[in-house]
Amino acid sequence: MADHAQKHPYHLVDPSPWPVMGAFSALVLAGGAIMMFADETRWWMLLPGLVLVMSTMFFWWCDVIREAQDDKAHTPVVQIGLRYGMTLFIASEVMFFVAWFWAYFNAALYPTMQMGDIWPPAGVLTFDPWDLPFINTLILLTSGTTVTWAHHALREGNRDQLIAGLWVTVVLGLTFTCFQAVEYLEAPFGFRDGIYGSTFYMATGFHGFHVIVGTIFLGICLIRAYRGDFTPGQHFGFEAAAWYWHFVDVVWLFLFCCIYWWGAGEIATH
Repeated sequence: MADHAQKHPYHLVDPSPWPVMGAFSALVLAGGAIMMFADETRWWMLLPGLVLVMSTMFFWWCDVIREAQDDKAHTPVVQIGLRYGMTLFIASEVMFFVAWFWAYFNAALYPTMQMGDIWPPAGVLTFDPWDLPFINTLILLTSGTTVTWAHHALREGNRDQLIAGLWVTVVLGLTFTCFQAVEYLEAPFGFRDGIYGSTFYMATGFHGFHVIVGTIFLGICLIRAYRGDFTPGQHFGFEAAAWYWHFVDVVWLFLFCCIYWWGAGEIATH
């Protein structure tokens, strides 16, 4: 009888519809966002893309968790590949935000005549960096410490502390998002109010989106922690979420220092 046992430590991924579905969902979401930016009354056009993206995330994550837990496919060799993949993904996200910072500094350092040769442009009322932005900075910095607390608890096999740390981190992430929503609702300028509004909302808005994704990521880890999926020796799913969350923290520090503080002009000095 032929021996069909696997003789290598690698994971040969089964055919999956989720990469194609994810790309299509992102296209629908981007199209809906463009339509909403053109006319804010058409905010509902964002919903189909959000539903598709969330559904793809759910089913794709289910498949990856099944591979790790039921199929035992995440061998040490496979975990090295996953770490490389997550590292490259975060590197691509860094370059994504570099583009928005580049657009912001290009306008801020070389203001045109149309902007009055000054930055912020004449007539733009910027945020006080020491109000909600500073509170949100403290929230995210605290969340970085709590997710690290949860990570250390997991490595020590302390499940209760792991769950507690994740709960605090998720709540802090939700709080940050709520405060960001309040800030946007009270903003004295809109997305279409010139270059300042466009660069501000693209940079901070995409960061807010990343916070939402990171909060969902950590929320899934919290559910898995309750199920006992993680062990001190095998918990890459949590590690990836923690890396992503620290990346979100660092990006916010740059946003706060460059856009809210430095970019606020005279307000920041009061």
